Amino acid sequence: EKTTRPFLRSREFLWQEGHTIHATYEEAEQRTIQMWQIYKDFYKETMAVPFVAGRKAEHEKFAGAQDTYTVEALMHDGKALQSATSHFFGSGFPEAFGIQYIDKDNQLKNVYETSWGLSTRSIGALIMVHGDDNGLVLPPMIAPTQVIVIPIAQHKEGVLEKAEELKNRLSGFRVKLDATDNKPGWKFAEAEMRGIPVRVEIGPKDIEANQAVLARRDTGEKIVVSLDELETKVDELLKQIQSDMFEKARAHRDAHTYVATNYDEFKDIIANKPGFVKAMWCGDRACEDKIKEETTATSRCMPFAQEHLSDVCVCCGRPAKKMVYWGKAY
Repeated sequence: EKTTRPFLRSREFLWQEGHTIHATYEEAEQRTIQMWQIYKDFYKETMAVPFVAGRKAEHEKFAGAQDTYTVEALMHDGKALQSATSHFFGSGFPEAFGIQYIDKDNQLKNVYETSWGLSTRSIGALIMVHGDDNGLVLPPMIAPTQVIVIPIAQHKEGVLEKAEELKNRLSGFRVKLDATDNKPGWKFAEAEMRGIPVRVEIGPKDIEANQAVLARRDTGEKIVVSLDELETKVDELLKQIQSDMFEKARAHRDAHTYVATNYDEFKDIIANKPGFVKAMWCGDRACEDKIKEETTATSRCMPFAQEHLSDVCVCCGRPAKKMVYWGKAY
């Protein structure tokens, strides 16, 4: 990779990628859509990253693909990020390379191909969608460490032992104990920088009161809980954080999604309001090229659930065929 881009591509980057061949057109198309759905579920349920999704326009499809389905996330700066794609190749590539199979009747038949993948740029999406000035903010579903136990005044009798006990009680989660000699404030800052969703604080006064303090990484809120309910409260809090992080990111996406019904409005939004723009398109490549040349925005996807915003193309004014999400992209 000659041109690197922080968070998205270093000189080497890794892919999760799959290729399949199928006996029928319908099976291959079904697998293409299945993998697209899996990627959508992954971004929503695991990474708490909202998106828009749909088919790519002809010019934006993978070269040689019959259809390309995409997941497009919106970064915090209002730029789109193509986050995962699933391609239906039909029989084009197999025919070009002479790939066939022998069916149950012992006859040679053509096959149909799919390809799909996402790369380590998904880590960049995670950082840019959720991170803040203090470091990472990781959704509990994907955080390597979900809970960190931090003893307060650990030099005092019984504190470190109690913290170790709490760590063992929370073994059903991905949990660590910070028993280093650093001051609590240093430990708090490090846990924040690493994006650990929940911090459990326990000190002499907490032990005396049979309580602990739970601190949320996403909001900074602190909650005092009884030690008798520790496991239950931590579980509830992790689920709440996962949900709240997705809703916060979705609110950001929705607040930065605009509608344009004429070209002047479209250009004004692209120039002054970073985000997605929903607008109608005639399907002509010339309009795509004009929009890209004059605004640097590109068509991101054509959603399956179409909206009728107007009767005419936002660029040329001719009859519209599709509603498209447009935006500037990484």
